[in-house]
Amino acid sequence: MSLANGFLPVSMDEVHELGLEQLDFVYVSGDAYVDHPSFGHAIITRLLQAHGYSVGVIAQPDWKDDKSIAVLGKPRLGFLVSSGNMDSMVNHYYVSKKHREIDAYTPGGAAYKRPDHATVVYSNLIRKKYRDTPIVIGGIEASLRRMAHYDYWSDSFKRSILLDSQADIISYGMGEKSIIEIADALNSGISVKDLSFISGTVYKTKELSGLYQYELLPSYDAMRANKALYAKSFKIQYDNTDAFNGKVLVEPYPNGLYVVQNVPQAPLTMQEMDDVYGLPYQRTYHPSYEAAGGVPAISEIQFSLISNRGCFGGCNFCALTFHQGRTIQVRSHASIVNEAKQITQDKDFKGYIHDVGGPTANFRQPSCKKQMTVGVCKHRQCLCPKPCPNLEVDHADYLSLLRKLRALPNVKKVFVRSGIRFDYVMLDKNDTFFRELVEHHISGQLKVAPEHICDAVLSKMGKPENAVYEAFTEKYRRLNQKLGKKQFLVPYLMSSHPGSTLKEAVELAEYLRDIGYMPEQVQDFYPTPSTMSTVMYYTGINPVDMKKVYVCKNPHEKAMQRALIQYRNPKNYDLVLEALKAAGREDLIGFDKKCLIRPRKLANEKSVKATPKRKGDAKKPVKKKTIRNTHKKVHKK
Repeated sequence: MSLANGFLPVSMDEVHELGLEQLDFVYVSGDAYVDHPSFGHAIITRLLQAHGYSVGVIAQPDWKDDKSIAVLGKPRLGFLVSSGNMDSMVNHYYVSKKHREIDAYTPGGAAYKRPDHATVVYSNLIRKKYRDTPIVIGGIEASLRRMAHYDYWSDSFKRSILLDSQADIISYGMGEKSIIEIADALNSGISVKDLSFISGTVYKTKELSGLYQYELLPSYDAMRANKALYAKSFKIQYDNTDAFNGKVLVEPYPNGLYVVQNVPQAPLTMQEMDDVYGLPYQRTYHPSYEAAGGVPAISEIQFSLISNRGCFGGCNFCALTFHQGRTIQVRSHASIVNEAKQITQDKDFKGYIHDVGGPTANFRQPSCKKQMTVGVCKHRQCLCPKPCPNLEVDHADYLSLLRKLRALPNVKKVFVRSGIRFDYVMLDKNDTFFRELVEHHISGQLKVAPEHICDAVLSKMGKPENAVYEAFTEKYRRLNQKLGKKQFLVPYLMSSHPGSTLKEAVELAEYLRDIGYMPEQVQDFYPTPSTMSTVMYYTGINPVDMKKVYVCKNPHEKAMQRALIQYRNPKNYDLVLEALKAAGREDLIGFDKKCLIRPRKLANEKSVKATPKRKGDAKKPVKKKTIRNTHKKVHKK
């Protein structure tokens, strides 16, 4: 039941317009209201609606005003709370902890429209107003903070967000199955405090007698006192992110309290994925935002297609394992093609589908058949450090999908921009996909993510050896040459990841020198909740083998590592000079073609004496030789 504008109600007047006096659920979001399946609140609200529940949306309430949380009244079954499509702290701050001035998920791109730690703030605001109403928290922020975790922005070890938010239960992961089970249970009269049996949820309790086959994690107090215990706990959590072989995990807190994580929600079948993406979305932002210029984030996804979810890539700095899981889930070709046909009817469509993919575009099947019966392996990754012998590499399905899409009427080009896993491409013995990717699906440049070139750092990142990337670049070059195309590779690179010292940063700079490339943008490692790399950053320990890892935390050293990647930028000269001296690589300061920078001044450089003044001459300033001329003079010598 939707309004005339096709959206869900955002005011009591609209609730009454639907002939209702009270909604079943009220969804509170840190993002603006965008009814598109790329937004979590759109999927959850539409799914609840499809199951017969009435839902309203409070988008970006004013957290300084108690009344803002009550604009839709008290819901019959409960409040659903999410910070939005991003963790609110990542949304607000750069890795430098400076505040971002633009928020793409807010009307007009305005900043400061949601609080820090939005899920906690919104939930406490609700609890203050409605003491006994169930609160279910979900989304990326709640999912990745569901157990005790390190918070980079406060540099502190925090409790489960379930406790700080005063919520009753967390629906973690993508949440489609768990939210319907929660809704049905509440609707049947079961108290929210008794919802201890739903997969994909986290709850709090003082009684463990009803649990069996659970794993007891180190207590919060013990982990706060001993970082190594947190590293061990995280590895246990990481090994239990699979719906088929994951265990119930129990984290003890003071005063006999426990936070219990049930096993993850089962992966969606193809039909279930089709059903989710086939719901009646308006595919745009709420009309009330038109005056502000709309919501900028829509431009990134308006003409893109989601074909899969999950990722078995296993990058340590990525939280996908904890949120979507390692098992690939896909939509059918028919579902995707039907959505593409909808897109082509949009008045703003220019003939270009911007992307067809997901976390990793070219993953369209589980990495091996056994995953769908016994789950992913707990003690090894599919691709790194070496590909698993059971890995099945096949691009046929994805290639077939791309061919169908580019054959549609009014479609000029279908791009692949969400990223491909280049090591997976290189494992494919059939080059057809790679060739057609180069021929049809690149807009002049292909973005890939080697992240670094030093194997010592790559191993900490969970990325393949640099030799794999080198082979990929060469094959890409040959294919472009054969097809008569001039297309480029744009490598994403990361500075100061755990394991990277100035030595490795200099090696990366030398590599960039040799290939003649200076990236316009560099991502400094950003410690976000619930990633293996963040645990390394906080503890100085690699949870995989419990060995010590070098961690760059000093802001000045981080700036030096970053500057080395962009050593050609004159603004970075001082930092690069200091870094090379600190790394003992002064051989890279000079005039040889292998040098990164030239000396700024020569030792004992003296001013040129002024010409003796003639009688009647006006006073003129003494001129010095320019550094450039001095360099030339010395170089000739």
